[in-house]
Amino acid sequence: MQKRRIGEVEVSAIGLGGMPISVQGRPERAQAIETIHAALDAGVTFIDTADAYSLDDSDFGHNESLIAEGLRGRSEEVFVATKGGHTRVPGGGWELDGRPEYLFKAVDGSLRRLGVDQIFLYQFHRPDPKTPIAESVGALKEILDSGKIRYAGVSNFNPEEIVLANEILGGRLAAVQNQFSPSFRSSEPELELCDKLGIAFLPWSPFGGIGKAGALAGPFKEVGEAHGVSAHQVCLAWMLAKSEVVVPIPGASRPASISDSAAATHVELSAEELSRLDG
Repeated sequence: MQKRRIGEVEVSAIGLGGMPISVQGRPERAQAIETIHAALDAGVTFIDTADAYSLDDSDFGHNESLIAEGLRGRSEEVFVATKGGHTRVPGGGWELDGRPEYLFKAVDGSLRRLGVDQIFLYQFHRPDPKTPIAESVGALKEILDSGKIRYAGVSNFNPEEIVLANEILGGRLAAVQNQFSPSFRSSEPELELCDKLGIAFLPWSPFGGIGKAGALAGPFKEVGEAHGVSAHQVCLAWMLAKSEVVVPIPGASRPASISDSAAATHVELSAEELSRLDG
């Protein structure tokens, strides 16, 4: 497994996105735990979760607790990132809360569910239109300064917001997590900015979203067939080739899925193939 850096720490070049094992359509608990274990067995040392990954408000924090259970006895070999700032409501809806007072409580809840004294990477989940970004990121800075988290990150930020966040954090912004996939490439400017600043870029939904992974076709399928690998491995290898700061976090709800994704670090694409995929 190749390595990439988040802050000063080396993590696996492919991470595991925990969302699919906790939201609507999630697998049985035993399969979810098997999926986490399969990731570890494949060399994955970075797992991304969030307090809001759950069915609804009734089991808020489900994914964090599940990840903690899956890592029991093996947690020292894995770095876990989580997020706060999203809330869940009855019926499965999503809302936002970027108020500092909410984030202070949210990080304490995440620490408790993950069963750790310090969170490796804590990310502000998404800008809240009701709260100035400077206030939300200011709270993130206070949390970072408190020692409750090792690194601070943001998610779903545009380039201007990334620059502002990094300034507020005193140049300590460690990661940006934005949507990026073959079918969603509008985060290229954020990726390029992170490359320039040396900030880890974590593409979420790298295959296009839950239930859409099978839609990878065209050149990704063709290149995969030429290499004897899945289109999903080609997709991740294409992302890894874009910059050393890229650490894709494909979600998985089956052991076979994350095992396949982890093998993407062994796929070597030619300049001609990368050009075809970029087109």
